[in-house]
Amino acid sequence: MNNFAGKIELRPQRQWWRFRWQRVRRREWYGLLYVAPWLIGFLIFIAYPFIWSIQLSFMDWKGIGTPRYIGWANYVRMFTDDDAFLYSIRNTIAYTAVHVPGMMFLAFIVALLLNQRVRFMPLFRTLFYLPSVTSGVATVVLWVWILHPTGLLNRALATVGIAGPNWFGSTTWALPGLVLMSFWNIGTTMLIYLAGLQGVPQQLYDAAEIDGANALQRVRYVTLPMMTPSIFLTLVLGIIGSFQVFTAALVATEGGPGYATLFVLLHIYYNAFRFFRMGYASAIAWVLFLIIMIFTALQFWLASRWVYYEGEQTK
Repeated sequence: MNNFAGKIELRPQRQWWRFRWQRVRRREWYGLLYVAPWLIGFLIFIAYPFIWSIQLSFMDWKGIGTPRYIGWANYVRMFTDDDAFLYSIRNTIAYTAVHVPGMMFLAFIVALLLNQRVRFMPLFRTLFYLPSVTSGVATVVLWVWILHPTGLLNRALATVGIAGPNWFGSTTWALPGLVLMSFWNIGTTMLIYLAGLQGVPQQLYDAAEIDGANALQRVRYVTLPMMTPSIFLTLVLGIIGSFQVFTAALVATEGGPGYATLFVLLHIYYNAFRFFRMGYASAIAWVLFLIIMIFTALQFWLASRWVYYEGEQTK
């Protein structure tokens, strides 16, 4: 009798748990249904090409026909029998070494100026950010006109007695010309710095001013330490982006003259879609990926030595 009563009491409880479990499973299926379009797109357009490119880097394939497995031959050729690749690595590192510090410095100065309380400040901020949303090709074409031997910049230099160079026609000045062009697009970095500046507590500036710090000292001892998270973010993004420079070199110089402006991404593009060496282009892409990963990991390793996050406890 007691066992029968216990079964009667347990049956409704088991049914309740079963109903709750069915509701949870139904919600999971609904969730999968909602994310299915993105998930399918990720698998088809990102995950599958990612895995296929690894396999392709060990093959010889012209884009049609059956790929032929050749082992490590693409990687061996890259470092022993491809001078263009070595030039592209050198040019990319040189571009990064000048572009990233210059971009960060200019963006920081502009952000300091745009953080002041003056009239029409929203307009000024919009004007400085506008190049970041302008078409990359249109921007490059504009700068090709500016840096033409008879263009606006050389005419301005001629007014002060300086003979301007043939920017994109010289192996000496082509790369500096691209670096100069890159400083036009500082809007995104400027916006990050501007957001960081507005997050610096005003009390710190007031305390520094009471202690007798001038404007330059307040920037050095208050603004810069509080801005290190933003500086670190732009440094990581800047290096990653500069290793993938492509549009400016393709439109302005096509990698020339000679190999003066041949960057790694441009070299990948030429091998894949001009010479149809798909396997070799995939191998170069993976080497570029490893280089970017090494630089990024190195930055995160060094970040603990100079990046300060408000509220963290120092060891």
